[in-house]
Amino acid sequence: MSLRLLLPQDGVNDLLTTWPDEPRVYERGVTGLDEMLSAQKLQEYVFSGCVPADEIAVVKAPHPSLNRAAFTSNGRTDPLKLWKLFRNGHTIRMGNLQRVVPYLAGASRTIQEETGYSNYVHAFLTPPGNQGLRHHWDQQMAVIAQVSGIKRWQLWRPPVDAPMREHNESFRVWRDDFVPKWEAAGPDLEFDLKAGQSLLLPRGWVHNPRVGDHGEPSVHLTFALRERTPYWLVEKLVAGAIREREFRRVIRPGHLGGVELGRQLAETRDALVKYLEGLDLSQAAVAVHKAALSEIEYTT
Repeated sequence: MSLRLLLPQDGVNDLLTTWPDEPRVYERGVTGLDEMLSAQKLQEYVFSGCVPADEIAVVKAPHPSLNRAAFTSNGRTDPLKLWKLFRNGHTIRMGNLQRVVPYLAGASRTIQEETGYSNYVHAFLTPPGNQGLRHHWDQQMAVIAQVSGIKRWQLWRPPVDAPMREHNESFRVWRDDFVPKWEAAGPDLEFDLKAGQSLLLPRGWVHNPRVGDHGEPSVHLTFALRERTPYWLVEKLVAGAIREREFRRVIRPGHLGGVELGRQLAETRDALVKYLEGLDLSQAAVAVHKAALSEIEYTT
């Protein structure tokens, strides 16, 4: 079970049975994940120049991510430039490691088999006394496995309800008063995540992680689990409508406005309701289950 690489058995049980909506810290201990992807191996990988340039982000709070030219030469990752940026306090994020590390590709596939959720893996290397990303929230559950060092996490309750990609993402609904308000009130939760621990971070929770001045860089892996929702089921139920000629007919330009548009909408709604009522849900369930186990939907 690949989830067992990230969480102890009680954490796996929590994830699969209750899907917690509050952050939780678990004692992961040493698993195959730590053995295969130690801090040393991850640092060797990122500073070897082997990581694809388009999967690297370099950031040092409070500034935005650097332009790719800052860490590439002739369009390829330049390990010397990356090393200098890291020594200068920048966080190095290696994205989508499940695409380039066979061990993580296998773990990602197995996690999808266990949950029905597609997922991706990012690694973050942050120098002592520094911070990469600042306050933000994500639109999927994250399991954060601390591999080396200590990272302090400040967390605030979700300011929006059940964010999804293209709906209530932090950058889409951001307000300038968010950070001053959060900092004035103080975090709802705060703790130091240590090597061998894992954090279950539900979607929507604001997080502001940083590394203290204790002399050791922080290395952690973030496994983002892209939750399925009723909206996803709607997409699957409606997808087959394209096979019906009624939904492939042309709507004339003159019918895309005014009273005629209202009539087109009403007719299409009624046709869709009729189509959905006629579906064989047992057959649909087979197709949806297959999609849950196979759709990858990689994101950055």
